[in-house]
Parts: sequence; structure tokens; C-alpha cells
Amino acid sequence: MRIPAISRMAPVAAACLLLTSLPAWSQAAAAAPVAPDAANTAWVLTATALVLMMTIPGLALFYGGLVRKMNVLATLMHSFAACCVISVLWVVAGYSLAFSGDGAVIGDLSRLFLRGMAMDQVYPATTVSEPVYMMFQMTFAIITPALIAGAFVDRIKFSAAILFMAAWMMIVYVPLAHWVWGGGFLQKAGVLDFAGGIVVHISAGVAALVVAVVIGPRRGYGKEALPPHNLVYSLIGISLLWVGWFGFNGGSALTADGRAGLAITATHIAAAAGGCMWAAVEWWLRGKPSMLGAISGAVAGLGTITPASGFVTPGGALIIGLIAGGACYWACIWLKNRLGYDDSLDVFGVHGVGGAIGTLLLGVFAAKVVGGTAGLLEGDSAQLWLQVYGVAVAIAYDVIATLIIIKVIDVMVGLRVTADEEREGLDLTLHGETVP
Repeated sequence: MRIPAISRMAPVAAACLLLTSLPAWSQAAAAAPVAPDAANTAWVLTATALVLMMTIPGLALFYGGLVRKMNVLATLMHSFAACCVISVLWVVAGYSLAFSGDGAVIGDLSRLFLRGMAMDQVYPATTVSEPVYMMFQMTFAIITPALIAGAFVDRIKFSAAILFMAAWMMIVYVPLAHWVWGGGFLQKAGVLDFAGGIVVHISAGVAALVVAVVIGPRRGYGKEALPPHNLVYSLIGISLLWVGWFGFNGGSALTADGRAGLAITATHIAAAAGGCMWAAVEWWLRGKPSMLGAISGAVAGLGTITPASGFVTPGGALIIGLIAGGACYWACIWLKNRLGYDDSLDVFGVHGVGGAIGTLLLGVFAAKVVGGTAGLLEGDSAQLWLQVYGVAVAIAYDVIATLIIIKVIDVMVGLRVTADEEREGLDLTLHGETVP
């Protein structure tokens, strides 16, 4: 078959475009006027490694242990594939659109293929080297669509999963990151999100609910038990997530100082409180505290404290963590059963509900001595209303955009595997591999 001339030239054109970015690096490096702070840059470098560890292997193991054995490799592949695909898209255009320019809705293409970025140049309004800042933000972009994958495990085509995560990152995550962190209209309005309550957890949780409703429940859902196959994997995964979250929240201070330390303190306290509360409620209502419940409560505490971690005192973090454990238990057990949707690994109940609660409670418990902003308890009700505004805007956009994306992908390649493939397991039918 003869390949059209345009198709033959496409790789050459792409290579030329990539190569044109290289001189810009060296030119910008020679003209860089401000040197990054070594301590702050070193801390964010460390935090970047911690956050990447959250996805591979942390989230991969956490999710992998929660599914049936016949689908464990397919589930691990979602996290690993997200790391690969999102990293490429982030370099090509994601970072530029999210964190370049000062547009109210979206950034510009001045950093396309990372052109013009210097090794010794700081990201604006920080003292951190821009390449390090870019990598730090990349790890957030990786984990967010990987979180969503927990809603559709056991039944989605691998092609559909990859297309969805890639399109969703560019169409939903990138604009939200710009609105909240990159100089967009929510940031200019005063909406606060220290490390990703809106950008990561609400966006992932709401998208997960939309996808779960559209794709439909797993075969046998509500009729037969679909238990986790290996909670040891999940415990290892949540342990890596917990430690990695210190980089997630502490690194978001972008400084190696007391605020970063306080954010890590708040993170740890909220995780512990969330785990205690979920286990206590489960013990009270069901007579036995489960490992699955305890680790779910810890994740709920971690996700809920994320937006507020750099704004609240340890006491505020304790209260937020306790609320998270109880509220997310209610969402995953009562609300999910009441509405009848099959969010396989409770992404909406933990991350969507937790992220929204944490973003709103930031407006209640924010302490001026910590982050320079007072909350409702210190007499500033305006910040709470700003948080409500930010949550409402993010949810509305996320629902509409996610629904369009998933419907288009359904038309393009279809969403679900066949009934026979689902019964046989996705490891073998989609990847030709099995776990012994």
C-alpha cells in the first residue's frame, strides 16, 4: 500500500518542530536574569519525586489490590499508561496552556514543546527553577486522570481508557489548572486551592461519576460479590500514597520553610483522623472495623485536607479529617447505594465529595497566621462564598466537558468490552497476560 506523501512527511515535520525548541533553551539560559533559590528548588525536586511515586507505584498498587485478580494487570496499566501519555502531552502543550500567559480562561503556546524555558530561570512569582516547577506540575496532571480510572475498571476498553485520559487532561484538567493556579479568572477572583481540592480531587471525582453513569455497572454488580483480590497490595499502595502526599501538599508551598512543614503536618493529621473516623463508624454500624475501611478513610482524609493544607492550623486539620472520614463513608455506602451508580473504586465518594468538603471548609477554618487568609471562624465569611463559587464553576464545567468527551469516544471506538471479555477478565483479553 502506498503511503501518502503528507503522511510520510508527518514524522519529519514533528521532529523539526521539536528540534526548533532546542536553540530556545540555550538562548534563554544565557539570558536568565534571576537565579533560583537552591533550597526551595531542591525541596520541590524532592516533592516531584514523591508525587510521581503516588501514581507509580502508589495508586497502581492501591487500585490493583481492590479489583478482582483477573483484572489486576489491566488496572495497573491505567496508572502506568497515564504516566506515559500525560507526560508527553504535558511537554507538547499541556504545561504551556496551563501555566503560560495571563489569559482569564486559558494560557498561551509560548512554552509549546517547552520552548524558551531556561535551566536557571525561575517560574514567575516563585523562587523555583521553571523546569523543576514544570515537572512538579506534571506529576499532578498525571495522577488526576489516573484517579478517574478507578471508576471504570473491570469493563472499559484499553483504547477508550487511553483516549479518555488524554482528552480529559487537555480539555478539563488544563483549563482548571489555569483558572485556579495559572493566573486564570478563579485565582484572580480570590478562590483558594492550596494543592488540588478543585483542580485534582473535585475534577477527578465528578468526572468519575459522569463516566460511571454513562458506561454502566459491571456485570453482576449488586447481584454478586465483587471483592478485592489482594488488600495487601492496597495497603502498600495507600502507604506510598500517604508518604507521597507530603510532597503533594508540602511541595505546593514551593518553599522549604515552616509553611511547607505545617502543610505536611496538616496532611498527616487529617489522614490519621480520616482513617480513625471511617473505621469507628464501620465498627459501630457493622460490628467490625475492616482494613479496607481504614485505608479508605485515610485516603478520604488526605484528599479532603489537600486544598486547605497550607491555610489551616493542626487543630483545623484534625476536624477536617474527622469530617472527611464520616462524610466520605456516607457517600460511598449510603449515597452510592441510594443512587445506584457503579463507581467501582469510589472515586466520587472519596475524592469528589472529599475535595468539595475540603475546599469549602478551607473557607471556614483558614487561619490568617498560617496562609495570610482568614476564614469564617476568624470573621471573614467572604472567603467561604468565594470557595462555593469556585466549587460550583468547576463542577459545572467538569460535568459538561466530561460528558461530551465520553460520548465522543463511545462513538469513535466504543467504551465497553464485550460480555464474554468481561467474564473472562481484561488481563487476558486486552493484554494477553495473567497474574499467576
